[in-house]
Amino acid sequence: MKLTILGCHSATPRTNAHPTAQFLEMAGRNFLIDCGEGTQMQLRKYKLRFTKINHVFISHLHGDHFYGLIGFLSTLGILGRKTDLHLYGPKGLNEIILLQLKLTSSYNEYHIVFHELTSKTSELIFEDKKVQVFTIPLKHRIYTNGYLFKEKIGDRKLDINAVAKFDEIDICDYQNLKNGKDYVLEDGTVVKNELLTKAPNTPKSYAFCSDTEYIESIVPIIQDVTMLYHESTFLENEAALAKKTKHSTALEAGKIAQLANTKMLILGHYSSRYKDLKRFQQEAEKAFDNVVLGQEGTSYEM
Repeated sequence: MKLTILGCHSATPRTNAHPTAQFLEMAGRNFLIDCGEGTQMQLRKYKLRFTKINHVFISHLHGDHFYGLIGFLSTLGILGRKTDLHLYGPKGLNEIILLQLKLTSSYNEYHIVFHELTSKTSELIFEDKKVQVFTIPLKHRIYTNGYLFKEKIGDRKLDINAVAKFDEIDICDYQNLKNGKDYVLEDGTVVKNELLTKAPNTPKSYAFCSDTEYIESIVPIIQDVTMLYHESTFLENEAALAKKTKHSTALEAGKIAQLANTKMLILGHYSSRYKDLKRFQQEAEKAFDNVVLGQEGTSYEM
């Protein structure tokens, strides 16, 4: 699992401060999470395989989280994309995107599949053989979701030395063993699967908690997540402003990480009023130990 931060600042883009966008690689899948202005430029800058993105997740319809989307979609069309692209986001995303494509005569050869979200409870919105994605209902000024990406438990791993002790076991039996099945010898003896295989790797998970006020109801959804990104627009000295604008402070992000028992907390969505971002890390560390500052171009690999 590898997360690359493309943009992690709030409100308007600046010379070296881009709005929210992230590129997540998990179990061979490439996901784009939010798409602020300049996202496609950031994808090129950091040499990420953006043409392999098949699923885009938009947290909410504030400009700093999706104004780069129409440019990204248009570029895919210019590059001759044929594969379907799935867009997940609040109701209204369909209308916004299709109107822009229509009025600019940008008719792409690929099909955009819209998955508009309205539920205020967590729901499964994507699933394949290896990954599940759930919504994380957040509390912001408009309808907003975070997203929880979870690997499924993989196959068990063969213990080749143990398998080699049984001449009867052939290569064609390996997948059954990986699937957890016992092996029955010709004389009827059952060899337990745990004697021939090792446990699969622990599934990894990533929770993206976009713009939101402090809300403990998300904790059960993200409990024990491997890696957590939580917005931290303000420091505690602006707690009143955070509450008014329905954002979080760095300390509050730390509290959520501590309650959720995450392995790592990544901060982001910093207000431009702060010049020393180190203060965000120091504040969050009052509640949680393993805190890192989200920085553009930085990748976090688990």
